Amino acid sequence: MEFKGSSVYDQTDFFKNYMTRRNRNDSPNKAIEGPIIYELIGSFQGSSFLDLGCGDASFGKELLHLGAKNYTGVEGSEQMVAAARSNLLEQNGTIHLETMESYDYPLEAFDIVTSRFAIHYVSDIYNLFQNIHKTLKENGKFTFSIQHPLTTSSFASKKTGDKRGNWIVDDYFHEGERKEPWIDQIVVKYHRTIEHYFIALKQAGFTVLELREGTPKREHFSSEDEFVRRHRIPIVLAFSCVK
Repeated sequence: MEFKGSSVYDQTDFFKNYMTRRNRNDSPNKAIEGPIIYELIGSFQGSSFLDLGCGDASFGKELLHLGAKNYTGVEGSEQMVAAARSNLLEQNGTIHLETMESYDYPLEAFDIVTSRFAIHYVSDIYNLFQNIHKTLKENGKFTFSIQHPLTTSSFASKKTGDKRGNWIVDDYFHEGERKEPWIDQIVVKYHRTIEHYFIALKQAGFTVLELREGTPKREHFSSEDEFVRRHRIPIVLAFSCVK
């Protein structure tokens, strides 16, 4: 069975396995993507956040603890929303059970919009980026990460959800749906070139300030073998933009 968007996270076994993988010490989320996102956001104390595809809102909990003014999460999975609301009990956070496509973006409401490893599930980024630009205050920041296009170009070298020992890069300029075997399911993602993301951001009115490809740093890994393995190919692409 194939799953699009956040629907796969409502499969109980997938959800449990994902959360276990997501929270391991050397997961790409913790060891590579997380430090980059905080670096790109910069100082945020007193800022209002919109987080698209917020998952269990662990990120929102961290932001509020570190001084964010308020946090709004948008998430399409019912199981993730339940976990997110539990994480934000008695904190200045709100979670909407909506997709990035269906959410009603309020005009000039947020200082910072974030999205972490989620936009590659969205088919129309032009409309999404325009909505994000609309909902940001003047000089507001948009910081997001996606799965690196080198790894979404082809899943021919990934027959199961297990670790890949090699990566085939093919059909890079042939954009569109890709079907990835992941945690015993088939998940649909959307492959685009780096150039495509840059053009869509510019057309929405953003100025692209920085780009990161997730160079691994030893201090973020507990395993030397995993640190060495992550030097083979980039798995993260992150942008920092301003309105």
